[in-house]
Amino acid sequence: MIAIVDYGAGNLVSVKKALDWLGQDCAITSDPAEVRRARKIVLPGVGHFASTASLAKSGLQAAISDAISRKVPFLGICVGMQWMFSGSEESPETRGLDLFPGTCARFPQTVKSPHVGWNQLEIASTSRLFRGLPPSPFVYFTHSYHAPLNGTTVASCEYGGKFSAAVERDLLFGVQFHPEKSGEIGLRLLANFCAI
Repeated sequence: MIAIVDYGAGNLVSVKKALDWLGQDCAITSDPAEVRRARKIVLPGVGHFASTASLAKSGLQAAISDAISRKVPFLGICVGMQWMFSGSEESPETRGLDLFPGTCARFPQTVKSPHVGWNQLEIASTSRLFRGLPPSPFVYFTHSYHAPLNGTTVASCEYGGKFSAAVERDLLFGVQFHPEKSGEIGLRLLANFCAI
């Protein structure tokens, strides 16, 4: 089963519908035991970075960390991706999982925030997540904070400067955009994750 982690953030049903359409066995769950048993984990997220603090309180963070240590593939979406970093300026007192270095920052005042709508990716390197996708696809974003570029960035986007639109290392994957809202491109990306 693919565990879609419910920690009070939004967009769970859209992610489940996308995975159901792909024929995947998946379930929305807030049970740490189910997360530990999962063959893959997806952490969606729409909302404030502070909402990720509930992961530690509920035991879900420990379950996710345990699964990651056992090489269970993990995909963070939007705030779920940001939580994989050290933290975010949106809620400085809330710690991220620190799987990727850096702190997520607010967009500069020179651009409208939140960044909402379709924008183009620049695929930076060979990536299992983007296998078979066109080199500059359009995907759907909705966010006010963004992750920094680093050595794990596999796709970037330009909006008030370049930022990490996707990161990948070993069996850890994060996307700032919403594949479940990105049409055929998003479904193909989710299918690639499911095939790993």
